[in-house]
Amino acid sequence: MNTQAMDTAKTEESDCLYTFKPKPGQGYPSSTQFEVVHNASGLGAGVKARVAFDSRICIAKISGYALGEPRLHTLQISSRIHLYDCWFSGLFAHSCKPNVFIDPCYLEAWTLIEIFAGDLLTVDYANTEDKLFRQFACQCGELNCRGWITGRNEPLNAEGQVFMAQWRERKRP
Repeated sequence: MNTQAMDTAKTEESDCLYTFKPKPGQGYPSSTQFEVVHNASGLGAGVKARVAFDSRICIAKISGYALGEPRLHTLQISSRIHLYDCWFSGLFAHSCKPNVFIDPCYLEAWTLIEIFAGDLLTVDYANTEDKLFRQFACQCGELNCRGWITGRNEPLNAEGQVFMAQWRERKRP
């Protein structure tokens, strides 16, 4: 397993995924380690690992702009602050069984399990956000999938109530 990706990134400055140019050795994500996946409109829609990572290691520092409310591509870092990061961590896909943990105190992304080259990076937005910018139907396909994703402190909206009624009906034996 190649866990030397962080060391390689320390020597490369110009391939940072963030628009600012950090000094070498600061641990920000690089295009040698990660690939931003784009949707049909050309917008960032996910992040894939280009190299393998062991479990329980820091894979990158994260950055962004501090905002007072949730938006698309934000991650909650405190009860009143949301980090807008449309370059890296704000693009992580949702999974009910995530492979990445975002440390909101140190602004770092850590692996929860072993990640292979080509794997999509995922977090569980139901555990990281009090209230989501918008609730959504989960498409993770995990056995423990919750179906409809809300923040940890918000009830299902009307669309979610309809979805869950239909989803439960499909799940019945």
